[in-house]
Order: sequence, then structure tokens, then C-alpha cells
Amino acid sequence: MPRFIIVFLTLLSSVAWAQKKPNIVIIISDDHAYQAIGAYGSKVAHTPNLDRMANQGAIFNHAYVTNSICGPSRASLLTGKYSHINGFKDNETSNFDHHQDLFVKQLQHNGYQTAWIGKIHLGRELQGFNYYSILNEQGHYFNPDFITSVDGSAEVIDRPQGYVADLVTDRALDWLETKQDEPFCLILGHKSTHRTWMPDPKDFGSNDTKDFPLPETFYDDYSSRQAASQQEMSIAKDMMLGYDLKMFESPQKMREDGNFKRMSDTQFQQYVDYYQPIYEDFKKANLSGKELAEWKYRRYMIDYLNTAESMDRNIGRVLDYLKEHDLEENTLVVYLSDQGFYLGEHGWFDKRFMYEESFRTPMIAQFPGVIEPQSKIDGMVLNIDIAPTLLELTGTAVPKDMQGKSFLSLLQGKKQQGRKQIYYHYYENGEHAVSPHFGVSNGSYKLIRFYKRVDGWELFDMKKDPQEMRNVYQDPAYQRVVQKMKKVLIKEIKAAEDTDALEILGK
Repeated sequence: MPRFIIVFLTLLSSVAWAQKKPNIVIIISDDHAYQAIGAYGSKVAHTPNLDRMANQGAIFNHAYVTNSICGPSRASLLTGKYSHINGFKDNETSNFDHHQDLFVKQLQHNGYQTAWIGKIHLGRELQGFNYYSILNEQGHYFNPDFITSVDGSAEVIDRPQGYVADLVTDRALDWLETKQDEPFCLILGHKSTHRTWMPDPKDFGSNDTKDFPLPETFYDDYSSRQAASQQEMSIAKDMMLGYDLKMFESPQKMREDGNFKRMSDTQFQQYVDYYQPIYEDFKKANLSGKELAEWKYRRYMIDYLNTAESMDRNIGRVLDYLKEHDLEENTLVVYLSDQGFYLGEHGWFDKRFMYEESFRTPMIAQFPGVIEPQSKIDGMVLNIDIAPTLLELTGTAVPKDMQGKSFLSLLQGKKQQGRKQIYYHYYENGEHAVSPHFGVSNGSYKLIRFYKRVDGWELFDMKKDPQEMRNVYQDPAYQRVVQKMKKVLIKEIKAAEDTDALEILGK
């Protein structure tokens, strides 16, 4: 074949490749803390596949959520809008309106096949997806119910036998098998590492012998922070020996618990064999006070990290699939959690507060040829920014009413600065007794306004006090900062069109 023809065909092939729409895979976990990922500096977590993503792509050091709770976080991801605009403010009273515009609907208009598989926790009868197979509500770790619909067909409910991370990934890979010749957007929702932290039995023992140093703030006394003092998510006083840590008096009592009723006899026996000897040793120790609190912390960390093992392994299965099927080069993969989580900081588990461990989410992205390997992205981004970023990447028009801001230029390494400040609003006024609040952070200072349960303000100097132990709102030395941050807060509230917050401020 003449050389000029070969060159022409090569150029033609390159043009065709360049014009090929990129695929998207979003993997969203539940309550997975950045402190529990090796790439974020954890010395105890075993996350080789998340670390592999970070090595091949970019890790976000300042990714945040607009509302630190699972359903609202996913609603913001889908809509690119704050909770008060998309209508899903909390898990207790809100119902998600699937008729509203979603970024996946825009992708469908641009020729994409879309799917959500796994946990979504935004009700049923999804829109914007050619296929969905979702967990019923929170879902279960063992033998979970799936609600499935294909191209708008009637929903089918089934209960496969197995562990949830494996089952979700199996369905995701099965769907990908049929979508390799057309652009796709797959969202894979893991249940891990949601309370009550139930590991796959094959991961029992994976983290049991490790040392877990107490966080410096474990014995926080919450002085100057009234809302923090009134919460009900303390490892010492609120974490339950049975429900949370599987410390039951007998196998019969364990079997009565809702998480164990749906297990097969084999699955249940594996749990009995692992946890009953731990319970017997615990009972003999007869712990109390600080010894009991620290024992509970250790067992919490073991269960939490053991539960994360299966999720990381299954993330590896997805990455391997993309590589083996020549999809890796043209696929953006994004990993994030629905928010951060407390791993003993301030003596807590759970999330909700605008304090850093809850407010900040892990986020890692890889896309060969677009994202430089081993990148560190320090610009501040919000989870509502993901939707417009994906639309810009795929050449899809971004709706004018979408409140997020694309960070594609950050992914491409074209600039370093993200948002100058970020706005947060947490609404739920029930479980764990966390007072509703809203606030703003510019990276140097964080201003928070609590209301309902607690009526008051907090200001933190994030450079001098990154662990947020000292509320300096009343400190005379910070009054100019208070006034400046209040102006920033009002500006962000108005930009977000949060009329509820304005009313609370009396503006």
C-alpha cells in the first residue's frame, strides 16, 4: 500500500477517535471518609484500587458537598443544584422529583446510553436512565432487593444471593457488555461503607491486627461549640454494642436483628463464627469508661475498614474491565463519596456537620490523555459542579439554571483555582440530634449559622485551627473577619437563591 494512503488512513483514524464521545463512569460510595483512603494519606486503610486511580489520574484535596447526607448529596449530583432548588433537603421529609432536569437527561439527548446501578436512595421510577437496577431504599449488605427497569419497562424486583458490592458490580459489568459501541454514562452506587458496617466474610481479619491511634480530638469537650455538645453520634455514648458492633449475647439474639434475618444459614454462621469469640473476650474484659470507649472505637475501625475492602476490590474489577475491553482510554472514571465521615474525630461516627471531616468528600478522577497522572487538584469544588463538568466534557449544552460550575479546566491542568468560597446548608432536624445550619468557607475561614435546635454562630480560623476546636466568633480579635465573612455568606446565599437562609438572617 502506498505510503501516502497509509498516512491518510492514519489521520482519518485519529480524527475519528478525536470525535468519539467520551464515556463516563461515576462510582459513588456511601459514608466513605477521605481519611480511610491510602491516596489521602491513611496509614491503616488498604485501598489499592482507589490508590491506583489516584496514581493514574487526579486526587481532589478540596472537594466538598452542599449538604452532608446521602439522599440530598445524590440529588445534587444529578441536578447540579442545591438542595433547596432540587427539592430534596433531607432523608426524613423530602421526595425527589424525577421529572426535573437531570444531567443524564441532557446526555441522553446527546446520544448517550445511561444507567444507575446500586444505591440511589431517591425513591423509585427513575427518569433519565435507559437502565436502572437500584437497591430498595438503603439496601442490605446481604441478599439485597433490586428494583430493575429497562428502557422504561415495568419495574421488576428480585433478590439475588450474595454480597452487595459483588452483586452491584456484576450488574454494572453485565450492562457494560451491551454498551461498548455507543457512548455511555454509568453511575455505580455502592452501599459501603454505610452503618452498620457489615463486611464480606472473606474480609474478616483483613484489618483486625492493625494499630489504630486515637484521633487527637477523640476526647473533645466541645467547649465553645454548643451544637457539637448536643449531638447524638458519639462513639462512647451513642454507638450500640449490638446493632453497630455485632456484640450479641447469643446467636439467637443476633439472628433476631433485622440485618441478619435475610442471611442464608451459611452467611449467618460465618458471622457467628467471627463475632461470637470477640464478644466472649469482650464480656470477660468487663470494660467501662475510657477503656470501653476506646475498645468501641477500635472495633468500629475494624468493621469499617473490613467493609471497605470489598468495595475497593470491586472498583478494581470495573477498572480492569475498562482496560481489558479497550475502553480505558476514552472513559472518564470519577470516584467520590456522598459526603465525608467521622472516624473518631471529635469522638464521633456519622456526618452532617459542616466541620471538615463531614463537609469534605474524597474525589478521584482518571482519564488518560486528559488528566495528568499523579495530579493533585487543590482548587475548591462542590458536588453540584460535577454535572456541568460532565456536560462540558461531552459537548452537551449546560442548562442555564444549573447552579454548579464546570471544573473541566482543573481536570485538564489548565488552571489551579476552583471556587473562591463554598456554600453549605444542612436541613435535617432529627436523627443524631444535629442542629440544622448553613455556612460559608473560603479555605482560610469558615462561618456557620446554626438554627432550630441551637441558635448561634461559629467561626473557625482554618489555618491556625484546622481541627475546628475553637470557635472564635466572639473573640474581639476576629470581629473584622466576622463582618467580612458575613458579607461573603450573604453574597453566596443570594447567589444560591436560598430564601430560607435569608429569612433566618433577617435579610
